[in-house]
Amino acid sequence: MSDTVEKIRKNAEDHMRKSIEALKEGFIKIRTGRAHTSLLDHLVVPYYGNNVPLKQVANVTVLDPRTLGVAPWEKNLVSVVEKAIRDSDLGLNPTNAGNLLRVPLPPMTEERRRDLIKVVRHETETARVAIRNLRRDANHELKVLEKDKKISEDDERRAEEKMQKLTNDYIAKVDALLKEKEAELMEV
Repeated sequence: MSDTVEKIRKNAEDHMRKSIEALKEGFIKIRTGRAHTSLLDHLVVPYYGNNVPLKQVANVTVLDPRTLGVAPWEKNLVSVVEKAIRDSDLGLNPTNAGNLLRVPLPPMTEERRRDLIKVVRHETETARVAIRNLRRDANHELKVLEKDKKISEDDERRAEEKMQKLTNDYIAKVDALLKEKEAELMEV
């Protein structure tokens, strides 16, 4: 009886944790104006007929607070990596310095910061909705168990209360990530 309830709770919690991780991944791609190597983590480059992550074919470093350095491990990859960065959705324009690509991050305007905060808030709301949907699905499974007389009404009510507490905890984590990212974006 309680094994099934515990499996439902555990499954919901695992998915909620994945929602938080997805939100963090989304936030990494939203530029703050400070150079950070994870900014290029999602980029892939063609390498011998396969698309591979940039970090598998090049070393990405922070040269100064506003510049990233990308050093491809093979000379013939410099132009390929440069094109991948230029064509990405990040709006970056790398310069070729021989075996090293310098990727300057343009300063962010106040208007651009406000636009990015709107994007961050939208991402956050999407994560909240996902977490609430997980709670709804888990509660539905609990109601089915109670209807089929596999658990008592009291057990269902207690399980739903635990699910609500779990949901509240994960929503609070989402809100904390939002507050942190907004502060980071408004930092000049």
